[in-house]
Amino acid sequence: MSGIDSLPPLRDVIAQHGLSARKSLGQNFLLDLNLTARIARIAGDLSDTDVLEVGPGPGGLTRGLLAEGARKVLAVEKDSRCLPALAEIAEAYPGRLEVIEADALEIDPAEHLRPPYAICANLPYNVGTELLVRWLTPREWPPKWRSLTLMFQQEVAERIVAQPGGKAYGRLAVLAQWRCDARIALRLPPGAFSPPPKVSSAVVHLTALDAPRYPADPQVLQRVVATAFNQRRKMLRAALKGLAPDIEDRLRAVGIPPTERAEQVSIEAFCALARTFE
Repeated sequence: MSGIDSLPPLRDVIAQHGLSARKSLGQNFLLDLNLTARIARIAGDLSDTDVLEVGPGPGGLTRGLLAEGARKVLAVEKDSRCLPALAEIAEAYPGRLEVIEADALEIDPAEHLRPPYAICANLPYNVGTELLVRWLTPREWPPKWRSLTLMFQQEVAERIVAQPGGKAYGRLAVLAQWRCDARIALRLPPGAFSPPPKVSSAVVHLTALDAPRYPADPQVLQRVVATAFNQRRKMLRAALKGLAPDIEDRLRAVGIPPTERAEQVSIEAFCALARTFE
């Protein structure tokens, strides 16, 4: 018995199917099923919710999500070696697990899920940030997902929840906190994974707000923020001079000293600056 269902322990599943983690795919497997169930609980009540999981690997978190009552789990897995193990989980939870062999960057999960759905994943390190930015920047808001419960390298997690004034504060913090409540819900040492990564990890939970905290055109805001942080050591009057010849006047008009650097500017102030370009 595994502790959360009648399926074998993950170490046995990995050995049976020859699922050694591949560095090229950014794989680090969580083997403790009590821990994967705990991560699933961070996502909240899933009893009436579909869930997207990216990179399920041998299915530890998948089993946690299903055991915690998810209505349906859509597991997107690029590594074909994992499909037999996931098929065994699907058999144990009839009608509740759909597995797609695909690159998560190339599919639209909304075609397979009933919104608003949750996204819960131990993201592969090599695509985690790109997926997060995509989920935070849909064409319409509120998005089709209600919450994101995602495992990242701890450094990335700290960047998502960072506040102005620190080195971790940047584009990710602005994009995430403009439209979501974001918090670090769990920290994990390297030894929790197989193989152990070189860095610690953390689970970030983001809940979508009904509307952004401050008005701004999303594309304009993204351009302003990306330009500002692309040269974060420079004063804003220099970093943003390519956006408008009168950038110093625009900065002063919204209460931002032109000599400030990007990491000192609040999300509200960035939105105010973005509105001067609309």
